[in-house]
Amino acid sequence: MPAPARTPEQIRASIEANRKELGASLESLRDQVEELTDWRKQLAAKQREAIIAAAVTGFVLGGGVAAVGGILFGRKRRKKRRR
Repeated sequence: MPAPARTPEQIRASIEANRKELGASLESLRDQVEELTDWRKQLAAKQREAIIAAAVTGFVLGGGVAAVGGILFGRKRRKKRRR
C-alpha cells in the first residue's frame, strides 16, 4: 500500500520543521563543544587535583634529575675514593 501523497504545503511545513529542529540541535551541540573545550573552566572545577598532579610531577622530575646527576657524578667520586 503506497504512502498517501502529501501536498506541497505539507512538504514545505515538514522541511521548515526539520530546519528549525536542526538549528536547535546545532546550537545545543555548539554549547556542549564550547563547554567541553573550555580548559579554564575544567581546570577551575578540578583545581585541587591539578595542584596535586603538578606537585607530583615536579617531585618526580626533580627526583629524576637528581638521580641522574647522582648516577653521573656519583660514579666519578666513587672511583676517586677507591684509588
